[in-house]
Amino acid sequence: MPTFNLKINNENHTVEADMDTSLLWVLRDTLGLVGTKYGCGIGQCGACTVHVDGNAMRSCLLQVSQASGMEITTIEGLSKEGDHPVQQAWLEHDVPQCGYCQAGQIMTAAALLKNNPNPSDKDIEGAMNGNICRCGTYVRIKEAIKTASKL
Repeated sequence: MPTFNLKINNENHTVEADMDTSLLWVLRDTLGLVGTKYGCGIGQCGACTVHVDGNAMRSCLLQVSQASGMEITTIEGLSKEGDHPVQQAWLEHDVPQCGYCQAGQIMTAAALLKNNPNPSDKDIEGAMNGNICRCGTYVRIKEAIKTASKL
């Protein structure tokens, strides 16, 4: 089985996996980073979103063989204390209901704000498009992103 060197949450990891194993399953099953969720497996729901070289990416679509040499950040690595501005705003606006989609939502929002610290409503809607929340907290998500942009 091939071996891959991955940099995840500023730590180097050596993992053995089939070349076509998705990064999602390496994160969850091999490394125990279960904050990244499996939703659909085809990149349509956003539950598995992580940062790859600073950009939001669906980890179910990225093969481990493609991830070598990239900087990967999961929800666990976003903030050790859980005090990233997006996480603070999420709590302030009481965004989570069931919570299943929240790691992907937060990771997408954090990448948006890193690249665009003062997004318009249209920017937020565009960036968050495709992140599905079965509980329908989209209005609170948008308000939380606006709040986080001021923190």
